[in-house]
Amino acid sequence: MTILLYDLVGSDPARPFSPHCWKAAMALAHKGLDFKSVPTRFLEVPKVEDSASKTIPVIRDGGKVVADSFAIALYLEDAYPDRPTLFGGEGGKAMARFIERWSQMTLHPYLGAAVLMEIHARQDEANKVYFRQSREARYGKQLEDVPAGRDSGLAAFRASLEPLRSMLSYQPFIGGQTPLYPDYIVFGAFQWVRVTSPFAFLAPDDPVNGWFERCLDLYDGLGRRVEAA
Repeated sequence: MTILLYDLVGSDPARPFSPHCWKAAMALAHKGLDFKSVPTRFLEVPKVEDSASKTIPVIRDGGKVVADSFAIALYLEDAYPDRPTLFGGEGGKAMARFIERWSQMTLHPYLGAAVLMEIHARQDEANKVYFRQSREARYGKQLEDVPAGRDSGLAAFRASLEPLRSMLSYQPFIGGQTPLYPDYIVFGAFQWVRVTSPFAFLAPDDPVNGWFERCLDLYDGLGRRVEAA
């Protein structure tokens, strides 16, 4: 049975952009599971699976509904133990929690602010109103003022990637010789920017960019099916 993945989109249903939904998509592909993306706009999220969650991703696997990207990964690992592991054991699950916190606290604040106006521009009119109101409440300022430090903060952002950059000198993926769920956590953050903005958040010769390109090639180029902005 095909798994349904409720996937956040803007006015173009073929351009899913949520970093968390991309984590789930890559986890499903890693497990070799058939899934169908269900394009879902911000204002449609409360209606997903009878209000199963305030946010997406949400998946439906037969009679099972699971919300939250990490919970989805844990579910897939337990429900399909005969398929390639996402974590490599209990220790891997614990370490993936660290990677998730690092991504949320180091990558997301800069990247999310940097492309905020581009994300807004990709919504239809009704969702633009929702997005502006919700994000201005979150940031405590006008939407247009949020990305003001994008260019001046780029060097510091790239410097913050040095632990990842250094690790990639030893191995091609965060998971080692092959990717694991922590790779998809970080991939989701970078894919979020790639599909919404032409902003060059990584230098072409950065080893992190090389890793990102390898991730884009995974699973018959799943990440590349959405063209870069």
